[in-house]
Amino acid sequence: MPKSSKAVALDDDVTESARDLLSNEEPSEDAFKKSTLIVPREGARKDRDAEGGPASGGEDGDEEEEEEEEERPAWNSKLQYILAQVGFSVGLGNVWRFPYLCQKNGGGAYLVPYLILLILIGIPLFFLELAVGQRIRRGSIGVWNYISPRLGGIGFASCLVCFFVALYYNVIISWSLFYFSQSFQQPLPWHECPLIKEQNSTYVVPECEKSSATTYYWYREALDISDSISEGAKLNWRMTVCLLAAWTMVCLAMIKGIQSSGKVMYFSSLFPYVVLICFLVRALLLKGSWDGIRHMFTPKLEIMLEAKVWREAATQVFFALGLGFGGVIAFSSYNKRDNNCHFDAVMVSFINFFTSVLATLVVFAVLGFKANIMSAKCVTVNTKRIVALLGNQLSRNLIPAHINLTEVSAEDYQKLTDIIRGEKGADYPSLGLETCSIEEELNKAVQGTGLAFIAFTEAMTHFPASPFWSVMFFLMLINLGLGSMFGTIEGILTPLIDTFKVRKEFLTVGCCLLAFLIGLLFVQRSGNYYVAMFDDYSATLPLLIVVILENVAVAWVYGVDKFFEDLKDMLGFTPFRFYYYMWKYVTPILLLVLLGSSLIQLCMTPPSYNAWIQELAMEKLVEFPPWGVFVCISLVVTAVLPVPVVFFLRYFNVIDDSMGGVGAVSYKKGRIIKEVSRADEDDDASLIHARSPSEAPSPMPGNSIYRKPAGTGGPDSDTAPNGRYGIGYLMADMPDMPESDL
Repeated sequence: MPKSSKAVALDDDVTESARDLLSNEEPSEDAFKKSTLIVPREGARKDRDAEGGPASGGEDGDEEEEEEEEERPAWNSKLQYILAQVGFSVGLGNVWRFPYLCQKNGGGAYLVPYLILLILIGIPLFFLELAVGQRIRRGSIGVWNYISPRLGGIGFASCLVCFFVALYYNVIISWSLFYFSQSFQQPLPWHECPLIKEQNSTYVVPECEKSSATTYYWYREALDISDSISEGAKLNWRMTVCLLAAWTMVCLAMIKGIQSSGKVMYFSSLFPYVVLICFLVRALLLKGSWDGIRHMFTPKLEIMLEAKVWREAATQVFFALGLGFGGVIAFSSYNKRDNNCHFDAVMVSFINFFTSVLATLVVFAVLGFKANIMSAKCVTVNTKRIVALLGNQLSRNLIPAHINLTEVSAEDYQKLTDIIRGEKGADYPSLGLETCSIEEELNKAVQGTGLAFIAFTEAMTHFPASPFWSVMFFLMLINLGLGSMFGTIEGILTPLIDTFKVRKEFLTVGCCLLAFLIGLLFVQRSGNYYVAMFDDYSATLPLLIVVILENVAVAWVYGVDKFFEDLKDMLGFTPFRFYYYMWKYVTPILLLVLLGSSLIQLCMTPPSYNAWIQELAMEKLVEFPPWGVFVCISLVVTAVLPVPVVFFLRYFNVIDDSMGGVGAVSYKKGRIIKEVSRADEDDDASLIHARSPSEAPSPMPGNSIYRKPAGTGGPDSDTAPNGRYGIGYLMADMPDMPESDL
């Protein structure tokens, strides 16, 4: 009989049914009024005492362990797993969010608060999610159900947030697919403004003339955007096709689980680095690239003293690693139990950081080149304006003799405007001369879609062989997006499959089909505004709440000391004491401060979005209509609602701890091979040994089964089907038989 486990595996040579086994017991044996057949649980040791069977480590035990491990897929290699985690954490935000924050918040000085908060928040929480997923070998629902059933809603909240994010994140991939398909042209279709030809004249489209060729192409040709969120209805058929293609790619990659998505990771995770390095080398050879890099890393130390810099750095760390989505837990649940997840956490975190720095170098090298191009154009236009003013409003004597007005450099133009400004004084603005400064051009902070689909595309039109670089750039965006989408979808599928035991293929197709149908909301004319709404309200606050609860569940509900013992047993060494204080005190406090500041910011700023006004050819900040505010609030409430709902249902015993989830039985070849039991919340459950102290192993001999005596008192005495003690085979009451003295 087992010494350290409450379950023993059925031997492979046993072919009789459970009823036959029980009915063939010798009549002379002690009998129980109630008996329960206990089947093995995942992760339980196969130790048996001397009179019950072979010792631990025997061939039978090894075979049983192998059979149990076969039930859960595993990564083909450690490299495949690392690439999956890197692909999930490194996403579009590294390319268009981090450079913007770096430029906005002090340049190179921004890296200091980011690194500090990466160490205080990012790595400890990333390590925590990796550890619980690897140990319990379940998705987010099963993990938090196991640690504390009353906090089981955390897993459902993670799934909901993942679904919300997947809805609009795949729309961004569809935009990239559209631009990718349009990049095989020379010149690129957004190279110049389109012309309108009439009988007697040809002129530039007014909307394009007021903005720029790339801006016009993005808003009018690609999105065909409306003036407000209330004006939608009409679907953009080209984006609809691209969205269907994006969801088809995700579905095909995920349909076989990590067996299919893991192979795709080799390309989707590595290809963006190849493109980034190629772009960096090419950009450094362009005129003005060093101006951009110098501007980027010139530290503005005084900005570091502002609280919003630290808040934005903490938020970026939080989202860069994909904390709270459940994807990290899902990927790590397919690991071997003795994998060094601490090393993985540190390595993936710093790979993510260096990827952000690499992307920032590329972005600002390209933007430096673009700034020089735009500055040169500005100088040319304004020099012609000065020539037109000479002899009328300007004296020719103002022009220095060494300046040739047919070819004016940026430095000469700066001197020229300084002279004119000194001469004209208060009348200078009436001349309409622009500054044409490279620094001013670089200070125009651009983020998100504006950086990728407007600023970067405009820069690439000036590249030699621009179609090639455009194809490479948007192919990189597609791969970055797909890598993150795989982790996001895995954060939905793995918990649901572990909980409800549905076929992965059916659930994957159903999830992708449902997401595509809902995603049609984002490909109508006002779809871009809905993307902004979901991005701002469906993820930020709910994910913060989810991660805070995760931290509290492990550090305070389960207990840091107990968790450290589990980690020591799993990893073979005790983690640094640094993590003890981070998990218990520092990280929860920092997260609560971040949550509080985010709530204050949302309350002080009414829900709004940037609407593109066609007549003005510019963006305008517009508040959401009342129904839009209701949708924003509903997104936040819906995402966090499972947490209180599950808590109260379990608190008032409306749902049984044994329902679904980790108590489900796995079947293979017509017989039960394992069951994962769940310890009660009040039990001293161990993640390592997967048993609770309240369940003492029976000393009754027997190789294949053992029974739990009835009549021991307490609520745990009665065993229900699929309950925590097994699958619930009950023998009829036999009052004439003596009770066990156990």
